Amino acid sequence: MTNPLRDPRDRRLPRIAGPCSMIMFGVTGDLARKKLIPAIYDLANRGLLPPGFALVGFARQDFGNGTFASMIKAAAKAGARTEWSETVWKQLAAGIRFVPGQFDDDAAWKQLAETLAELDRDQGTGGNHAFYLSIPPGLFPTVVSKIKQHGLATSTEGWRRVVIEKPFGHDLASAKELNRLVGDVFERSSVFRIDHYLGKETVQNILALRFANGMFEPVWNSHYVDHVQITMAEDIGIGSRAGYYDGIGAARDIIQNHLLQLMALTAMEEPVSFDAHSLRLEKQKILANASAPADLSKHTARGQYVAGWAGGVEVDGYLDEEGIPEDSRTETFAAMRIDIGTRRWAGVPFYLRTGKRLGRRVTEVAVVFKRAPHLPFRKHDVTELGQNALVMRIQPDEGVTLRFGSKVPGTTMEIRDVNMDFAYGGAFVESSPEAYERLILDVLLGDPPLFPQQEEVELSWKILDPVINHWRRQRTIDTYPAGTWGPRSADEMIARDGRTWRRP
Repeated sequence: MTNPLRDPRDRRLPRIAGPCSMIMFGVTGDLARKKLIPAIYDLANRGLLPPGFALVGFARQDFGNGTFASMIKAAAKAGARTEWSETVWKQLAAGIRFVPGQFDDDAAWKQLAETLAELDRDQGTGGNHAFYLSIPPGLFPTVVSKIKQHGLATSTEGWRRVVIEKPFGHDLASAKELNRLVGDVFERSSVFRIDHYLGKETVQNILALRFANGMFEPVWNSHYVDHVQITMAEDIGIGSRAGYYDGIGAARDIIQNHLLQLMALTAMEEPVSFDAHSLRLEKQKILANASAPADLSKHTARGQYVAGWAGGVEVDGYLDEEGIPEDSRTETFAAMRIDIGTRRWAGVPFYLRTGKRLGRRVTEVAVVFKRAPHLPFRKHDVTELGQNALVMRIQPDEGVTLRFGSKVPGTTMEIRDVNMDFAYGGAFVESSPEAYERLILDVLLGDPPLFPQQEEVELSWKILDPVINHWRRQRTIDTYPAGTWGPRSADEMIARDGRTWRRP
């Protein structure tokens, strides 16, 4: 796999975006300040944005261009991963503009149109503009319809693109409606659905690990794999996200997009190439053949954290968090078994779990292999021997661990599990680009491999909707103390299959 920020035609050449602007709706929000603005600065500092790049903010606050530029500078300084350069900042600041107004204010939209025309004329953006919707999903219809009403979705020169942050709807019906709405305004190839997890270097390394190494493909199937566990655990609570999180929950927030995408990348067949169409085709085949077992009471689990200890500090339970209704049944932990009805994976369960206020922050994909068919050892020789496992760590300690059995030094034949570990930080001098750096650059380049398309989104909701509907009919929700690894029902769920969860 080549460096994602390098030109595939010549690995020595960086992929540099052409003249363009990004119009950011919700520019004063946490995502924009903590992730998007620092990523834009880092791209500029790496020399991957053109001198004529422009950033336009659209928000309700009435900033002037100077005040807005100062806010952008503070956010860039606070979150940048590259060294600060006043020269780079001055070049970036020359293209910063701000348009104040409500999203339904036609006067503000007229000012936005005039601002883009001015940038085309004076900044040389050439009619190339990307609209980034870093806003709650409920505002999508208003913003997208105004973009169309004011003639900003199309141009006689250059390109127009729209970037949509997850969640892509809250169920299959709403996802279809969102796709219809956006499709009426923008061409299909101009719609970029952001899943920042797919921009992580280690997620992309799943493809490299699988398809660039001949040692794994022969055992990557039901003949050798016992099961797969995909975990995204957070040790934090909901923080200031109560307004968004309550009513959404862990399954919609994480499983529908991040974890099902990780599952598809892990299970997919080898694509004919790594272009967008080929990757998407293989992922869709997996999602189309994936489903939860019929008995959802036995093969799914959900829970809500209660007061406990996290990182040595006593923390509140979910219902005690500010802004959470005292009768909320929103899950902060979700786990489920997914079966994939293909020849390669027949009989191999994929266990997905995610939660907040768990034991530690970790995201990983663990491929757990079957035990050796014949063990010519006495029982007490292998009491500490588990199953071989290949663990792909997505965060925070990016890398790969291979677990296998080895003889303990001594005169007896005692076997114990050992780990062979590869860490990105220790193996490569090059620093990995932050996920949003890569994704923003891909948007500006019009390069779509990392972005889920409409079919993938709808197939993911088809998998999850029956589970959500099943949980909605339940009157109670399990609980788990903060700092633990989820409710007892999750352990019971996997134990019914004779397995246990890994402790990362």
